[in-house]
Amino acid sequence: MEKIKVAAIIQARRGSTRLPDKVFLELSNKPLLEHVVNRLKKSDLLQEIIIATTDLPDDNLIQTWANSNNISVFRGSENNVLERYYEAAKKYQIDVIVRITADDPFKDYRLVDEAVRVLIDNKLDFVCNNNPVSFPEGLDVEVLTFNALEVSYNNVISDFDKEHVTQYIHKNKDKFNIANIQNEKDLSFHRWTLDTIEDYQFAQKIYSELYKEGYVFLREEVLELLEKSPLILELNNKVNRSDLYR
Repeated sequence: MEKIKVAAIIQARRGSTRLPDKVFLELSNKPLLEHVVNRLKKSDLLQEIIIATTDLPDDNLIQTWANSNNISVFRGSENNVLERYYEAAKKYQIDVIVRITADDPFKDYRLVDEAVRVLIDNKLDFVCNNNPVSFPEGLDVEVLTFNALEVSYNNVISDFDKEHVTQYIHKNKDKFNIANIQNEKDLSFHRWTLDTIEDYQFAQKIYSELYKEGYVFLREEVLELLEKSPLILELNNKVNRSDLYR
């Protein structure tokens, strides 16, 4: 595995329409983006973490934050996120890319490592845990080879597929060697991502109960808290969910 460069690319921008500037919303006195990065730093297999933001002036602040925290950064197209990933992976010479979105403050580094191992050990092109879904929304993991990313980039046509990096692979399974990691229990009814103020209130509550400086709490601890305090689920259970999780 030493010869294979594995890196997470976090897509991040300030221009969210439903929850503006959400990457800098604070949870336990730290911006969301910092929590996402710190959770990934616990991974055994990630050799680099790269923030891929847009080339819009509004996102200069993301570059400034990344620079001040010694995180690699790449800037590219606002809407063609696939191109942004492709150019970032090329620049940093990444062989295996872990796709991360910056609005998921509960990412599980163990799932990241499991997906990377499955991909490398089985010489696959793409490994995910969301097709079909069985983990909470927000614990999605998608890992792909540079070759799979390049094939997608060279063949994609629709704007939707350019915006959603891995859609070309999901829609053309016959062209790739793919695996999906399934959870023992279907937890896909949980929503652990940030798109709305209700989601933010949910995350604030979880972090207020579980976050400790220097410690990354695990998904089991979140589930245990939600079993003890089921009312927390009501904070964001009426939010419109992505198509996968409906």
